[in-house]
Amino acid sequence: MVIAGLTGNYGMGKSFVLSVFRELGAIILDSDEIINLLLEDKKVILSIKKILGGRVEKEDGMLDKVEVAKIIFNNSGLRHKLEALLHPMVFDKVESSLHKIKGKRRIVIVEVPLVFEGGYQGRFDRTITVFTTQKAAIERLMKDGVSRSNAMKRLKAQLPIRIKKKKADYLIDNNGAKQKTRKQVKSIYKNLLKEIV
Repeated sequence: MVIAGLTGNYGMGKSFVLSVFRELGAIILDSDEIINLLLEDKKVILSIKKILGGRVEKEDGMLDKVEVAKIIFNNSGLRHKLEALLHPMVFDKVESSLHKIKGKRRIVIVEVPLVFEGGYQGRFDRTITVFTTQKAAIERLMKDGVSRSNAMKRLKAQLPIRIKKKKADYLIDNNGAKQKTRKQVKSIYKNLLKEIV
C-alpha cells in the first residue's frame, strides 16, 4: 500500500483531482468529508462553542459553518485553536480507515489541505500538491459563492502555494483544461503503482 497526501490551496481544484484518482482505482480519504461529519457531532460542536463562542450554534443545535468561517478567517489565533481541536480527530479517522485496508496492494490518496502547515508530511509515503494561479483560485471560489475579499482571506490563511510546490514529491498543474490535469494524475498514479511492494 502506498499512502499519498494530497494538498493545495483553496480553489485550486483538489476535488477534481481526487475524482480522477478515484476513477483510476485509488482509495480516497477526504478530510473535508471527515470534518463535515465531525461538525455534526454534538460533543464536537460543544468543544467548538468553547473556543469560538455560542453564536456558532444555530437554533436547531447544529453548527453555523458560515459564522465559523467568518470568525476563523478574521482571527488566526482562533483558527489555530480550532485546527488543534479538529486535526487529531481527522487523523484518528484516517488511521482507522487505513487500518481496515492494511496489507492491500492499493494506492490511498488522503486529501489534507494543511499537510505542510501542520507538519504532517511524515505521515505519508508521498505528497502531491495541486496548484493554480491565485487569480484562477479566486475565480473558482467566487463561482462557489465566496466573495473576493473572503477568497483572499482564505488563501492568505494557508502556506503560499510556491512553498507547497517546493515541498511536494509530485505537482499537478491545474491551470489548464481538465484533460491536461487528468493526464498528469494518470502519470502520477502509474508512478505510485510502481512503488507498491
